[in-house]
This record gives sequence, structure tokens and C-alpha cells, in this order.
Amino acid sequence: MSKEKSIYICSECGGTSPKWLGKCPQCGAWNTLVESVADVGGAKHRYSGTQYAGLALAQAVAPLSAIEATEVARTASGIEELDRVLGGGIVEGGVVLIGGDPGIGKSTLLLQALDALQRAGLPTLYVTGEESGAQVALRSRRLGLDHSQVNVLAEIQLEKILATIEATQPAVAVIDSIQTVYSDQLTSAPGSVAQVRECAAHLTRAAKSSGVAIVLVGHVTKEGALAGPRVLEHMVDTVLYFEGDTHSQFRLVRAIKNRFGAVNEIGVFAMTEKGLKGVTNPSAIFLSQHSEPVPGSCVLVTLEGTRPLLVEIQALVDGGGPNPRRLSVGLERDRLAMLLAVLHRHAGVACADQDVFVNAVGGVRISEPAADLAVMLAITSSLRGRALPQGFIAFGEVGLAGEVRPAPRGQERLKEAAKLGFRVAVVPRANAPKKPIEGLAIHPVERVEEAMAVVRGLD
Repeated sequence: MSKEKSIYICSECGGTSPKWLGKCPQCGAWNTLVESVADVGGAKHRYSGTQYAGLALAQAVAPLSAIEATEVARTASGIEELDRVLGGGIVEGGVVLIGGDPGIGKSTLLLQALDALQRAGLPTLYVTGEESGAQVALRSRRLGLDHSQVNVLAEIQLEKILATIEATQPAVAVIDSIQTVYSDQLTSAPGSVAQVRECAAHLTRAAKSSGVAIVLVGHVTKEGALAGPRVLEHMVDTVLYFEGDTHSQFRLVRAIKNRFGAVNEIGVFAMTEKGLKGVTNPSAIFLSQHSEPVPGSCVLVTLEGTRPLLVEIQALVDGGGPNPRRLSVGLERDRLAMLLAVLHRHAGVACADQDVFVNAVGGVRISEPAADLAVMLAITSSLRGRALPQGFIAFGEVGLAGEVRPAPRGQERLKEAAKLGFRVAVVPRANAPKKPIEGLAIHPVERVEEAMAVVRGLD
């Protein structure tokens, strides 16, 4: 019996190589080539392009102004925070990919959403490739979903799944997970690059041609990226990531890509005994409850998608040795080093011989530069050992020349802070409102040293 020929497939780009190489010759990624059995019988089927048929119907060339454009119809999932991340609800024929760490709540959230849709009168289908139907039923009872009419199919063969979707015509179908599904057309094992790519392409074609909304659950690698080829994320309409610590009760669902809504939108959930519940006031979980102001704490108004969030930035400056440490959690460490240099050069605050630790409370990750001013004020407060005033907030980007630049949608940030009872704000001059905001004293600044002088005057 002849030995089956092996090829090596890149897990990043899907490129192939006849032998193992440390670096992918197509995309240049290191240590991404995975051994797979060469597919001979399905090669013609795979590369014929038929899996993409129906994704975009052929039309005559026409200018944009002549094409009729209407808002896409959405169906509410019954979970308000999930609808927010999706851009308002589930789109007919849309394909959603949701990934996250094991045990973080992906299957729980989708089972709750399907049950809510079923109770609203829409047919649903839950395809499980990792559990039996009995296990899914046990989970539904544990979540309090009594007498749920959600249809469950325990199957991993793609052709049978597609036949069931075509026969039952559900409004929404969940595939849990795409890494367990395989096609008879390919000889490679489930979860391989070729199988994930082909199965996702066939399911996407089925969604576009039939109007069934399909949700794919994806595994993640140890680095936190979605497992499988990167083309998987390009193929779908929406990509959602579950974030959060499995030891904490709070979870964030973040939209990384959305063809039907805003990206970087987040939904905040709390894990309870009855499943995931939406958090109506997420700012409360990112603020520590101090009876009195403490040194090294500054509240920032950050923007996640269309939602302003209040997050507490904590800093601790302590005497360091010959090699002082710079650590940050939830913020970029390189940006922290840059802000310390600006603080020294333009505000005269020296931390060269001090250990500096910065943390964003609640496990949230802040990537926008509007956090710069709050980080600098928290560091200065910890170094001086003097707390910022009660009800104080700050935001603004800081440049290398010491200037304080405006943050986008500053008015919404200030109104959110005023609504939650904050009374004093230090903001970039360009973000100062033309009309005063009731209950909020606003101090506009143009430079870092000016911001430090304003804070000293408030002590």
C-alpha cells in the first residue's frame, strides 16, 4: 500500500509547501506550517471556485447613484447587549463568527439568544459538533430555559448539516464549532486549514442563497487569535470576540469587523447562575468604590464604539532599583514609556529611578490615545502622594511636544460623566463645550504643564 503524500499548509494564509519550512514562503509567518494529507480527489472541487458561487450575484455595471440602496432589515435577538454589538440585530443571510477562550460563555450566550428568538416565533437550529444533544438539553435546563423549542442537531458532517438547513429553513442557525465540521469532499482531518476554509465557504454560500443567518463559533489559539486560516475572518460579515477573565463574572463581547454596523462596539455581560445577563450601566464595573479619594487614581472617559465608558486608571509609583520597572495592564507599555518621558521633559516630573505600575480597573483594554492625560495625572498623583479631587475626570491625547490634543466626540464623553455625578473635568481646549454642562466644572488645557497647574490649584 503506497504511503499517502503529505503537504504542509500555513495556518495563517493557507499557503502550501511540499516540505516543512520554518518560515511560510507565501506570507512570511514563522512556525505556521502544519502537516496535512494531500487532497487529490477534492482538488478540482476545491479550487474550481464553486464554493463562492452565490456570494455576489452578477449585475450590470451601474453608477452608485443609480443603485437602489435600502437599510438592511434586522431581527432583535432578545439580548440587548448582543444586538448592540451586532449593530442593531441579526441580518437576514448574514454570517457571524464569534471566538473566545474555552469556557468563557460562547455556547451559553448563543443558546440563550436562540431560545429568545424561538419564543418570538422564529425557527432556529443549533448544530453542535462538540456535545451531544443531551448535554445541550442539560445546559438549557441549567440556564432556566424550560420547555425550550430550539431544534438541536448533533452532527459534524457538512453535507448533512447543509441538507438539514435546507429542509428546515431556520431563521438563524448556530454551528458550534466550525473547527469540528468536515466535508467528505476533502481527505484532511476536521480542524485542518483546508477543512475550515471549505466548510466556512459552503456555509457562507448557503446563508447568502437561502437568507438563513448563520453564526459560526470559532476556537482560538493560545495567543488569542481565531484558529484556522485568516481568510475565515474575511469570508464572514461580522467577527465578534469574547473577552474577559474566566475567574471574573464580567465578559465583554467586542465587534472586530462588521459589514452592517460599527466596529469596536462592545457589549458587557455578567455571568450568573442563569447564564449571561446584559449590564445596563457598564461604567459601574470599571470604577472602584473608594469611600475617600486615594492617590494614584484618575477616572477616564473612553469611547468603545458608540458607547462612552468611565474607566478608572490606577498608577503606583514606588522606589526602584538600578533597573526601574515599567508595567501596564490594559494599556500599551511602549506608550507608557513615552508618556513618562513627556512628563519629565515638559512637566518636570521625574520618574527615572522609580518603578511605575499602571492598571485599567475591571480588565478592560484601552487602545485609544485619549487615555494619555488620565495616565499622566494618575502617575503624578501617586508620586506626590496626593489624591485627585472627588468626582474628577480627565481625557485627552498627549503629543511628544507636550501639547494636549482633542479626543473624538468629547461632548458625549462629558455628558456621560455629568450624568454619573462627576463634577470636575480637565479636557483638551478643543473639546471644551460652547454651552456649560450643568453640574460639571470644565477646565480646558492646551499643554501638559497647564494641566498639572490646574490640578495643583484644585487640591
